[in-house]
Amino acid sequence: MAIDGQAVLENVRRYRNIASLYRQTATFRPLQRASLLEQAQLWEARAVSELEDYFVARDAASNPHLAYHPSSYASARWQMAAAA
Repeated sequence: MAIDGQAVLENVRRYRNIASLYRQTATFRPLQRASLLEQAQLWEARAVSELEDYFVARDAASNPHLAYHPSSYASARWQMAAAA
């Protein structure tokens, strides 16, 4: 499966925009602040995971001796894409 760097960057941008919206919403909704910030943190983690998985896969493709172990989020996402 070829991984397109531009698609990865677009996903990261989207995930970070979503996280930003959660943080902004948390500012104006003090009662839901904790859960909104938790959601923001999850989206940031997805963005970081996407970047890490891209670079690990890219490096593994250039060096076949490296073991590639995608994150649990990436594995689940790829399984859902394969099922579609």
